[in-house]
Amino acid sequence: MSALRSVTLYCSSSRSLDPHFSVAARAAGELLAARGITLVYGGGGLGLMGEAARACKAAGGRVEGIITRKFLDLEQGWLGCDELVVVDTMRERKRILIERADAFLVLPGGMGTFEEFFETLVGRQIGDHAKPIAVLDDHGYYLPLQSLIEHAIREKFAREALREVLHFGTDLAALVDWLDASVKSPVHADPERFLPMGPKVPTA
Repeated sequence: MSALRSVTLYCSSSRSLDPHFSVAARAAGELLAARGITLVYGGGGLGLMGEAARACKAAGGRVEGIITRKFLDLEQGWLGCDELVVVDTMRERKRILIERADAFLVLPGGMGTFEEFFETLVGRQIGDHAKPIAVLDDHGYYLPLQSLIEHAIREKFAREALREVLHFGTDLAALVDWLDASVKSPVHADPERFLPMGPKVPTA
């Protein structure tokens, strides 16, 4: 039985992307619906966000959107959500996106997606939450990001333990399987393993 009840999806709202990126977004929505997992996302109707949400709903899944009033006023919200939470600030939006998730799935995105990803990853690193993060490397989009993180680990700006809570892959089903397994057996956020400063230095 799946331990995953909800997955927060981070991805692009751009309407200018190559069409092949939409294929994976729709597949993600359909997969979550097929497994009975609630899709939590930024509440938009544009770009990959809209593709994933509409596909999930069409496949019988539950969709919860979290959007700021500013973006809703710009007619970017998708009113087909089972629940659409409207907040005043991006800080509130990101907080709720993290709180409502059992795990996180990152699809291709721009600056907003990068910000959400790193804030969620840092939160995991410092122990603010214990939820796993999976990144879909669709058409090689996230190869540079994976290389950057591995570079930070090699240069000792980050710890190897990050690899235990962050997983890159090209197969959606395998990524969701990994998220499910990680939720069932979460990794303890031991500061001495996760934080870049390492073990405490004796003061006396």
